[in-house]
Amino acid sequence: MTAEGPLRAETPVGIDELLERVREGLDRVEADAAHEAARAGEALLVDIRYAALRERDGLIPGALVVERNELEWRLDPQGSHRAPEATSHALRVVIVCNEGYASSLAAASLRQLGLHRATDLVGGFQAWRAAGLPVAPQTSGQSSGQASGQTY
Repeated sequence: MTAEGPLRAETPVGIDELLERVREGLDRVEADAAHEAARAGEALLVDIRYAALRERDGLIPGALVVERNELEWRLDPQGSHRAPEATSHALRVVIVCNEGYASSLAAASLRQLGLHRATDLVGGFQAWRAAGLPVAPQTSGQSSGQASGQTY
């Protein structure tokens, strides 16, 4: 009980409904558009896939690799553990997961941090690869926190 009365629990929302709600607030990007935006320097692609998927399928050249559990810390422009690429809340960030599900939730989380242009790649890495866009093999020295060979 609180001074205002009993605490009321919100009705639980299933993951499918949550995903639908989250996506309503995102301007999701198709693979070709994400590729062009990244090439033009208008968007930062952020690969949140776990290591086994990157090793199996490869990397998007130039994408910043940040595993999901580090994402908010690395992309918060005000954060003490931010990546050098996290320069502003106005940064356009396109999150890439394997198939475009976890990335929607991750983009919504970034928006809660004030990154109002955060979105995700429709279909994820698999859609990128299916579109015939560039993919590079992951080398044994690459890990989380790398973009174009840069480590921090």
